[in-house]
Amino acid sequence: MSDDLTDEATYERVRLRQWLQLSPLTRRRLLGASAGAGLAMAALPALPARAEGPIVKPLPPELFIDHGTNAEMRWEAMRGQGHLTPADRFFVRNHTATPRIDPRTWRLKVWGSGLRGRPTLENAVEFSYADLKAMPSKTVTAVIECTGNGRSLFTTQQGQPVSGTPWKLGAAGAARWRGVPLAEVLRRAGITPHAVDVMPRGLDADYIDKGENKGRVRRPLPVAKALKDVLLAYEMNGRPLPPDHGFPVRVVVPSWVGIASIKWVGDIEVSDQPLFSPWNTVYYRLFGDSYPPEGSAPLTRLSLKSVFELPWDGQVPVRDAKVLHGRSWSGNGRIRKVEVSVDGGATWHKAQLHGPHAPESWVQWRYQWRNPRPGSYELLARATDETGATQPAVTPHNTLGYLFDAVARHPVTLV
Repeated sequence: MSDDLTDEATYERVRLRQWLQLSPLTRRRLLGASAGAGLAMAALPALPARAEGPIVKPLPPELFIDHGTNAEMRWEAMRGQGHLTPADRFFVRNHTATPRIDPRTWRLKVWGSGLRGRPTLENAVEFSYADLKAMPSKTVTAVIECTGNGRSLFTTQQGQPVSGTPWKLGAAGAARWRGVPLAEVLRRAGITPHAVDVMPRGLDADYIDKGENKGRVRRPLPVAKALKDVLLAYEMNGRPLPPDHGFPVRVVVPSWVGIASIKWVGDIEVSDQPLFSPWNTVYYRLFGDSYPPEGSAPLTRLSLKSVFELPWDGQVPVRDAKVLHGRSWSGNGRIRKVEVSVDGGATWHKAQLHGPHAPESWVQWRYQWRNPRPGSYELLARATDETGATQPAVTPHNTLGYLFDAVARHPVTLV
C-alpha cells in the first residue's frame, strides 16, 4: 500500500474506509464503547497507585508558571543547561494528578483482537517492570510538547479567543529517553498481520470534563507508527522516570504531539478494527469556522516553533543580550536555518546553529546582537525545517488553540 500509515492524517482516510466496511451494528457497538468509555474504564483492575499532587515535584517560581494540574517551564531557566531539559524543570501536563505507582507490582497488560488468541483485558499478556528492563533497549533524544503550547498567543498576539491552559511557549522539553521499542513488546505479545490500531492507556485517575467521565487518558496509534519508532520508556536523561513524567513506564512517540506519549501506561489494546477515544474524537482535532463539524483529522506531528531563552516580558541587562540564545524544532525533521529580528520584523539575520540535532529533537542557536541599547523590544525568531516549511506570521485559528506555529513576538526590556 502506498499510503503512509505512520501519518495519522493520511491514516484517517484509511480508517474511514475501514469504518465504512464495518456493518451498521458493529459501528454502533464501537461508538457506544467510545461514548461509555468512563464506565468501561471503571472495570480496569485496581493497581497500587496513590495520588499525590496534582504535581509531585517542587515548582519554584523561578523555574515554572503554575497552572494547577499543569506546570509551564520558564525559558530563561534553560539558559546554560545544554541540549537536554533537566527533569527538575521539564514541563508537566496532567489531566488529573500524578499517581504514585509501585514498580514491583506494576504490570503492563497487552490485549485485544489484533493479537493471537484475541486475549481480553482479564486474560491479557502481561509484562513486569523487570521483564521490560531485561529486553533489548533503545535510546532516543526527542522533544515532547503539549499540543496547546503557545495557545495564549492566539489571544495576545492574534486577538482570537481559545479555550484551555494558557501556555506561552514553555510546554515543551527535550530529553534522552531509554526503553524498549513498542514493536518488541507487541511482537512478544503476539501481534497479528490483521492489527490496525494500538491504544495505550494511562493509570492516572479518570478525567472528568464538564461532569462527564471520559475515563483514563488513552489514544490510538496506527500500527505502522507503533511498529516504526515508538518507545516504552523507563529512563529519562539516564535516570528512572520521575513520577510526574510517567514512572514506571511511559510511551514516547517521536515527532508527534504530546498527547500520543501516554504517561504511566498500564495497558495497551491491539485491535483489528479502528479504535476511538475522546482523545482522538472530541479533543486533539482542529475545530472552528475553517473546519468541518467533526473537526480535522486527529493531530499528529508537532508544528514548527522557535523560542528565546529569555524571560517573557521581563527585564534583561544589556550585557546579557549581546548574544541571544534560543531553540527551534519541527515534527517534520531537522531545522535547516533560523533567522532573528531585533527590530520587530523589519530586518532578519541568520542565527548560528550549534550542538546536537537529532531529527526528533530541537536545535540550539545563538545570535550576536550588535550594540543592544536599553529600551523595549519585540524579538522575533523564525525557523525553516528540512522540508522547506517556514514559520508563518499568523496561525489559522482553531477554537482549542492547538499547534500555534506563527513567529512569536517576544517582548523584553533591556536595562
